[in-house]
Amino acid sequence: MIEQRDYNTDLQKLYLQMFLHDAESFVRVQNIFDASLFDRNLRQTAEFIKDHVEKYRTLPTLEQIKATTNQHFDALEKIDSGHIDWLLDEFEQFTRHKSLEKAILESADLLEKGQYADVETKIKAAVQIGLTKDMGTDYFEDPKARLMRIKDSNGQCSTGWPALDRKLFGGFNRGELNIFAGGSGSGKSLFMQNLALNWALAGLNGIYFTLELSEELCSMRLDSMLTDVPSKEIFKRIDDIELKVKMMGKKAGGLQIKYMPAGSTTNDFRAYIKEFTTRSHIKPDFICMDYLDLCFPNNKKVDPSNLFVKDKFVAEELRNLAKEQHCLFVTASQLNRASVEEVEFDHSHIAGGISKINTADNVIGIFTSRAMRERGRYQIQFMKTRSSNAVGQKVDLEFDINTLRIRDLPEEEQSNGSYNSGQMNGPKSSSVLDAIKTKSTLNTDNESRSTSWEKPTGTHAWDYQQGGKELKPEVAEQRAQGMVNKMAGLLKSLDDD
Repeated sequence: MIEQRDYNTDLQKLYLQMFLHDAESFVRVQNIFDASLFDRNLRQTAEFIKDHVEKYRTLPTLEQIKATTNQHFDALEKIDSGHIDWLLDEFEQFTRHKSLEKAILESADLLEKGQYADVETKIKAAVQIGLTKDMGTDYFEDPKARLMRIKDSNGQCSTGWPALDRKLFGGFNRGELNIFAGGSGSGKSLFMQNLALNWALAGLNGIYFTLELSEELCSMRLDSMLTDVPSKEIFKRIDDIELKVKMMGKKAGGLQIKYMPAGSTTNDFRAYIKEFTTRSHIKPDFICMDYLDLCFPNNKKVDPSNLFVKDKFVAEELRNLAKEQHCLFVTASQLNRASVEEVEFDHSHIAGGISKINTADNVIGIFTSRAMRERGRYQIQFMKTRSSNAVGQKVDLEFDINTLRIRDLPEEEQSNGSYNSGQMNGPKSSSVLDAIKTKSTLNTDNESRSTSWEKPTGTHAWDYQQGGKELKPEVAEQRAQGMVNKMAGLLKSLDDD
């Protein structure tokens, strides 16, 4: 709440007098000092003081000010720390009040043009003006308390999939932007609906924004997931569905499904969340938004055809919304056509460019195929993680094609997360040399050499005796390295050709 004050010319002149007397106080307000906020007859003096400090790193003398701006200041005496504290508090309020007044006046033309987002930005920036009072974290002071604050405030929240949680060191954090990336029809909406259901069943309250599917279709999918009734049998067992959903709802948190039109902005989501919180008295613990690529930035001046810039603004605004609401936030993004034939995703496969990846805290790729879905499998690939070391790792999950439920694989079926040429858990060689070294063998009787692609079981050539004498270990090692070097040279020459 901004207190109504009369910041007359004498009071503004006193601010400048006290700053000239105490240079340290002026340094502390430099980040909010704006000469244009002063009355007209003091504006030149304030501008001169600011420019002089920036250029010469010292305050001008009273004589310099009088000679340059024709403004006379008397020297002050007996200024103690209490007076300085008053000055800082007063000047902070003065700057905030005058900045708000200036923003309102400048917004008149913007309102006539319908540029409401720019008006909001100006007003919000004015209201948030303040001195730097948060001194940050003293790293060595209290490590246990520091870690407990992270644990209690962020509170890594389980996704409901233990295999995924292990890779993320516990789950997702509040205030972070998490993105599931997948191609068209890969199951982005299914993943977010399953995730929203997992969180609701864990007792959390949340909102599921859908910009593509209708509220009714989303709800029907959730019915099938929650009750284990196949989608095609939903309408045949409506009474069973109603009973099961109501029974589970008594033990679960809340889940609100809201359709928003494509092209909605973060301000639209913020307005809905505020209205929802006011009416229900429930603050959302999580928000799922399906999906990022269909949103527009608050700033209508951004060209929506420039996907890199558009997605950058949208991602930053959504992450700020997650921070502001202090909630779990998950959305999705489309992979481009280059990813269609790929089995391993990287940042180049994200539609619209890397701008949204730079902003996101976790980016998880969804890989599947028709054959995998029929076998009841999904694979997720960690493309970016800020709070764990899971980048490049994969997790296989179980998918029920009838009920659309995604679960952890049974313990005995957990894989290393590789999927190659239609085979789950297929081994991959780390390099061509490793592949060759594990596939070449030589029999001791020199009868034949195996060319089958399998791990060697015989003895390496460099382990044999020569001239009836057993080679020394260091000689055998040198010869082994020589063979490897020759093979590497041969491969390089082939590549060059």
